[in-house]
Amino acid sequence: MTDRTARSRRTGSGPGRLLVAVYGILALAATARGIYQVATKLDEAPVAYLLSLGAGLVYVVATVALATDRRTLAWWAVSIEMVGVLTVGVLSLVDVGDFPDETVWSAFGQGYGYVPLLLPFLGLLWLWRTGRTADVPAASDDLG
Repeated sequence: MTDRTARSRRTGSGPGRLLVAVYGILALAATARGIYQVATKLDEAPVAYLLSLGAGLVYVVATVALATDRRTLAWWAVSIEMVGVLTVGVLSLVDVGDFPDETVWSAFGQGYGYVPLLLPFLGLLWLWRTGRTADVPAASDDLG
């Protein structure tokens, strides 16, 4: 594999930089929100607020893993994120009693413009795409 092919397969390069940036912004927003909620009003909605903090931490791990090309960790973090957003999204609509206040993943991330719903699909697609063997023919020195 050439150096160029190796670089193009890194998760934090090319379009992956935008993905890492979005993950980073969501990590900061969700973690800050979760810390504030747990620190100031945990007794009001403990399940929702602990899930917000947990989601924020998942985004932090996913951001670092994608930025540093830690593929196995990234696969795990983004997969957990997908399961979380789908599970909490359904439960927050069906069992409103456990979610008297919103989490990052409530209603499939409605409060965040559905970015939390879209992001794990993009993250897994990017991991899959950058993990494939490049179909680039080897460079040849002969010109004829």
